[in-house]
Amino acid sequence: MKKSTINYQQIFMDILDAKYPEKKAACLPLLRKENLSEIDIITLNHKIFGRADKETADFNQKHRSYSKSAIVKILDFQKKNNMNNLQLASYFNLSRNTITKWKKIFCVTN
Repeated sequence: MKKSTINYQQIFMDILDAKYPEKKAACLPLLRKENLSEIDIITLNHKIFGRADKETADFNQKHRSYSKSAIVKILDFQKKNNMNNLQLASYFNLSRNTITKWKKIFCVTN
């Protein structure tokens, strides 16, 4: 059975062409990447649509999942930017408990 993958580059390009052509230049560097990571997709989403209202953000948060590589990148982002768990949670719209759990699982010390 063939596993289908989502072509996020095409989806975002179609959205930019149809509704937000003025934001296309800001998003092109990410869209030109061969493979988009979960963090790239979140970044593009924020650049195009901005921050969602509380109700939409809560709904979307319940349906997110992160790969091991994305979690490691998020935790590395925290280190590089010298952020505490609260700042990182706010930046990525995550729970502080989730970040603490990830740190325990992946043995990353800050």
